[in-house]
Formats: sequence, structure tokens, C-alpha cells
Amino acid sequence: KKASRSKKDAGAPKRALSAYMFFSQDWRERIKQENPQASFGEVGRLLGAKWSSLSDSEKKPYQDMAERDKQRAETDKAAY
Repeated sequence: KKASRSKKDAGAPKRALSAYMFFSQDWRERIKQENPQASFGEVGRLLGAKWSSLSDSEKKPYQDMAERDKQRAETDKAAY
């Protein structure tokens, strides 16, 4: 038997996104345009490789966005 999952509350606040997720949202379309035949998994691998090749200073804007989103999530969770 499968264990049943409890239903998620639709009104619950969204979790904070990581720096990589902000980067992924920003770059996914560009990667897909450069590689139109790439599958979803291949696009993910290309995004991962691009993220790994970025310097700390290039990652900083995404890390700042993640930090702000983390604070937003904590505030939303406290208010919930």
C-alpha cells in the first residue's frame, strides 16, 4: 500500500527560490533558443553547466534575489 500524502494548503505561502532557480528562470529561454532541438533534460544540463561556469560576481545578482525571496518567504510564513 502507498502511504497517503496530506493535501497541501492552497493558501499556504510559497517557498523561497534558490539563486540557481532565479538564474534558471532568467536563462532557460536563451538556452532553448540556442539549442531548439534540446530536450527538457538537456536544457537542464546546459543550465547547470552554465551556472557552474559563472564567477561569484556573476552569481551575486541571483544570490541577492534569493536572499530577498528568503526574507519574503519568512515574512509570509510568519503572517500565515
